[in-house]
Amino acid sequence: MTTAQDLMLVALDTPSTPPVAQGELSLALAGAELIDLMEAEAVTLDEHRVVPEMPPAGNEGLLREAASSLVRQTPYESVEDWLWRRGRGLTAAHLAALESEGLVTRPHARRLSFRAGPPVPAETSARSRAADRWASREPVLAGLAAAAGIGEKPAEDPATGLTDDRVVTVLAAVHDAVMELGAVRQRRGIEDAAFDNVWRAV
Repeated sequence: MTTAQDLMLVALDTPSTPPVAQGELSLALAGAELIDLMEAEAVTLDEHRVVPEMPPAGNEGLLREAASSLVRQTPYESVEDWLWRRGRGLTAAHLAALESEGLVTRPHARRLSFRAGPPVPAETSARSRAADRWASREPVLAGLAAAAGIGEKPAEDPATGLTDDRVVTVLAAVHDAVMELGAVRQRRGIEDAAFDNVWRAV
Protein backbone atom coordinates (compact mmCIF):
# COMPACT_ATOMS: atom_id res chain seq x y z
CA MET A 1 0.00 0.00 0.00
CA THR A 2 1.05 3.57 -0.67
CA THR A 3 0.40 6.87 1.07
CA ALA A 4 -1.93 7.84 -1.78
CA GLN A 5 -3.97 4.65 -1.29
CA ASP A 6 -4.07 5.19 2.48
CA LEU A 7 -5.22 8.78 1.96
CA MET A 8 -8.02 7.66 -0.35
CA LEU A 9 -9.21 5.02 2.13
CA VAL A 10 -9.11 7.51 5.01
CA ALA A 11 -11.10 10.01 2.93
CA LEU A 12 -13.80 7.40 2.31
CA ASP A 13 -13.79 6.24 5.94
CA THR A 14 -13.83 9.60 7.75
CA PRO A 15 -16.92 11.81 8.14
CA SER A 16 -16.07 15.38 7.17
CA THR A 17 -18.08 18.59 7.39
CA PRO A 18 -18.29 19.98 4.80
CA PRO A 19 -17.78 16.85 2.65
CA VAL A 20 -14.36 16.51 1.06
CA ALA A 21 -14.34 18.01 -2.44
CA GLN A 22 -12.80 16.04 -5.29
CA GLY A 23 -10.56 18.93 -6.36
CA GLU A 24 -8.89 19.29 -2.96
CA LEU A 25 -8.57 15.53 -2.58
CA SER A 26 -7.06 15.18 -6.05
CA LEU A 27 -4.38 17.76 -5.24
CA ALA A 28 -3.59 15.97 -1.96
CA LEU A 29 -3.42 12.61 -3.79
CA ALA A 30 -0.97 14.10 -6.29
CA GLY A 31 1.15 15.24 -3.35
CA ALA A 32 0.91 11.79 -1.79
CA GLU A 33 2.06 10.19 -5.04
CA LEU A 34 5.04 12.53 -5.18
CA ILE A 35 6.00 11.61 -1.61
CA ASP A 36 5.60 7.91 -2.49
CA LEU A 37 7.88 8.42 -5.50
CA MET A 38 10.47 10.11 -3.28
CA GLU A 39 10.33 7.21 -0.80
CA ALA A 40 10.80 4.79 -3.72
CA GLU A 41 13.82 6.88 -4.83
CA ALA A 42 12.12 7.41 -8.18
CA VAL A 43 12.38 11.20 -7.84
CA THR A 44 14.20 13.78 -5.80
CA LEU A 45 13.67 17.50 -5.37
CA ASP A 46 16.08 20.19 -6.48
CA GLU A 47 14.65 23.05 -4.47
CA HIS A 48 11.10 23.12 -5.91
CA ARG A 49 11.83 21.09 -9.06
CA VAL A 50 10.87 17.42 -9.44
CA VAL A 51 13.91 15.54 -10.74
CA PRO A 52 13.27 11.99 -12.06
CA GLU A 53 15.54 9.17 -10.91
CA MET A 54 15.05 5.40 -11.30
CA PRO A 55 11.58 3.93 -12.04
CA PRO A 56 9.90 2.65 -8.86
CA ALA A 57 9.96 -1.04 -8.00
CA GLY A 58 6.70 -2.88 -7.33
CA ASN A 59 3.48 -3.31 -9.20
CA GLU A 60 1.32 -0.45 -7.90
CA GLY A 61 -0.25 0.70 -11.16
CA LEU A 62 -1.01 4.34 -10.44
CA LEU A 63 2.42 4.92 -8.89
CA ARG A 64 4.12 3.52 -11.98
CA GLU A 65 1.82 5.64 -14.11
CA ALA A 66 2.80 8.69 -12.08
CA ALA A 67 6.49 7.90 -12.57
CA SER A 68 6.06 7.44 -16.31
CA SER A 69 4.37 10.84 -16.57
CA LEU A 70 7.29 12.75 -15.01
CA VAL A 71 8.80 15.56 -17.06
CA ARG A 72 12.31 14.33 -17.88
CA GLN A 73 13.70 17.37 -19.67
CA THR A 74 15.27 20.40 -18.01
CA PRO A 75 14.06 22.64 -16.60
CA TYR A 76 12.16 20.02 -14.67
CA GLU A 77 8.58 20.52 -13.54
CA SER A 78 7.91 22.43 -10.33
CA VAL A 79 6.10 20.72 -7.46
CA GLU A 80 3.18 23.11 -7.94
CA ASP A 81 2.89 22.32 -11.66
CA TRP A 82 3.04 18.58 -10.86
CA LEU A 83 0.15 18.91 -8.41
CA TRP A 84 -2.10 20.69 -10.88
CA ARG A 85 -1.24 18.47 -13.85
CA ARG A 86 -1.18 15.10 -12.12
CA GLY A 87 -4.08 15.96 -9.85
CA ARG A 88 -6.58 16.36 -12.68
CA GLY A 89 -9.19 13.62 -12.17
CA LEU A 90 -6.96 11.75 -9.71
CA THR A 91 -9.67 11.09 -7.12
CA ALA A 92 -11.73 9.14 -9.65
CA ALA A 93 -8.65 7.23 -10.84
CA HIS A 94 -7.69 6.14 -7.32
CA LEU A 95 -11.26 5.20 -6.47
CA ALA A 96 -11.50 3.05 -9.60
CA ALA A 97 -8.17 1.37 -8.81
CA LEU A 98 -9.23 0.55 -5.25
CA GLU A 99 -12.55 -0.84 -6.49
CA SER A 100 -10.79 -3.03 -9.05
CA GLU A 101 -8.61 -4.47 -6.27
CA GLY A 102 -11.62 -5.17 -4.05
CA LEU A 103 -10.48 -2.64 -1.45
CA VAL A 104 -13.60 -0.51 -1.90
CA THR A 105 -17.19 -1.67 -2.34
CA ARG A 106 -20.49 0.00 -3.18
CA PRO A 107 -23.24 -1.55 -1.03
CA HIS A 108 -26.76 -1.32 -2.41
CA ALA A 109 -29.01 1.32 -0.93
CA ARG A 110 -31.77 -0.19 1.23
CA ARG A 111 -34.71 1.53 -0.39
CA LEU A 112 -33.48 1.17 -3.95
CA SER A 113 -31.77 -2.21 -3.94
CA PHE A 114 -30.90 -1.94 -7.63
CA ARG A 115 -28.89 1.24 -7.07
CA ALA A 116 -25.41 1.11 -5.55
CA GLY A 117 -24.73 3.34 -2.58
CA PRO A 118 -21.64 5.52 -2.02
CA PRO A 119 -18.24 3.76 -2.04
CA VAL A 120 -16.93 2.49 1.30
CA PRO A 121 -13.68 0.71 2.23
CA ALA A 122 -13.96 -3.06 2.41
CA GLU A 123 -12.90 -4.87 5.57
CA THR A 124 -9.31 -5.58 4.55
CA SER A 125 -5.82 -5.32 5.98
CA ALA A 126 -5.35 -2.26 3.76
CA ARG A 127 -8.20 -0.48 5.53
CA SER A 128 -6.78 -1.44 8.94
CA ARG A 129 -3.34 -0.15 7.99
CA ALA A 130 -4.72 3.17 6.77
CA ALA A 131 -6.87 3.46 9.90
CA ASP A 132 -3.84 2.82 12.12
CA ARG A 133 -1.84 5.55 10.37
CA TRP A 134 -4.78 7.91 10.71
CA ALA A 135 -5.41 7.09 14.38
CA SER A 136 -1.75 7.72 15.22
CA ARG A 137 -1.87 11.00 13.25
CA GLU A 138 1.21 9.98 11.30
CA PRO A 139 2.52 13.40 10.14
CA VAL A 140 2.62 12.84 6.37
CA LEU A 141 -0.84 11.30 6.13
CA ALA A 142 -2.28 13.78 8.64
CA GLY A 143 -0.76 16.72 6.77
CA LEU A 144 -2.21 15.61 3.44
CA ALA A 145 -5.58 14.90 5.03
CA ALA A 146 -5.66 18.34 6.65
CA ALA A 147 -4.96 19.98 3.29
CA ALA A 148 -7.80 18.02 1.66
CA GLY A 149 -10.22 18.90 4.47
CA ILE A 150 -10.59 15.37 5.79
CA GLY A 151 -11.90 15.11 9.35
CA GLU A 152 -11.78 17.88 11.91
CA LYS A 153 -9.33 20.74 11.51
CA PRO A 154 -6.24 19.92 13.61
CA ALA A 155 -5.29 22.21 16.48
CA GLU A 156 -1.70 22.45 15.22
CA ASP A 157 0.20 21.76 12.02
CA PRO A 158 0.31 17.95 11.63
CA ALA A 159 3.65 18.22 9.82
CA THR A 160 5.38 19.70 12.87
CA GLY A 161 8.40 17.57 13.64
CA LEU A 162 9.02 16.30 10.12
CA THR A 163 12.73 16.33 9.38
CA ASP A 164 12.65 15.61 5.63
CA ASP A 165 12.69 19.02 3.96
CA ARG A 166 11.49 17.49 0.69
CA VAL A 167 8.31 16.19 2.31
CA VAL A 168 7.76 19.52 4.04
CA THR A 169 8.11 21.24 0.64
CA VAL A 170 5.48 18.96 -0.92
CA LEU A 171 3.04 19.40 1.97
CA ALA A 172 3.41 23.18 1.80
CA ALA A 173 2.80 23.10 -1.96
CA VAL A 174 -0.35 21.01 -1.49
CA HIS A 175 -1.69 23.48 1.09
CA ASP A 176 -0.92 26.41 -1.24
CA ALA A 177 -2.60 24.70 -4.20
CA VAL A 178 -5.73 23.95 -2.15
CA MET A 179 -5.87 27.58 -1.01
CA GLU A 180 -5.53 28.71 -4.63
CA LEU A 181 -8.32 26.36 -5.70
CA GLY A 182 -10.57 27.80 -3.00
CA ALA A 183 -9.78 31.34 -4.14
CA VAL A 184 -10.62 30.45 -7.75
CA ARG A 185 -13.95 28.98 -6.67
CA GLN A 186 -14.73 32.10 -4.63
CA ARG A 187 -13.94 34.40 -7.56
CA ARG A 188 -16.15 32.34 -9.87
CA GLY A 189 -18.96 32.44 -7.33
CA ILE A 190 -18.74 36.24 -7.11
CA GLU A 191 -18.63 36.57 -10.90
CA ASP A 192 -21.62 34.23 -11.34
CA ALA A 193 -23.61 36.15 -8.71
CA ALA A 194 -22.80 39.46 -10.40
CA PHE A 195 -23.84 38.02 -13.77
CA ASP A 196 -27.16 36.82 -12.32
CA ASN A 197 -27.76 40.26 -10.80
CA VAL A 198 -27.21 41.92 -14.17
CA TRP A 199 -29.83 39.69 -15.79
CA ARG A 200 -32.31 40.31 -12.98
CA ALA A 201 -31.90 44.06 -13.55
CA VAL A 202 -32.62 43.80 -17.28
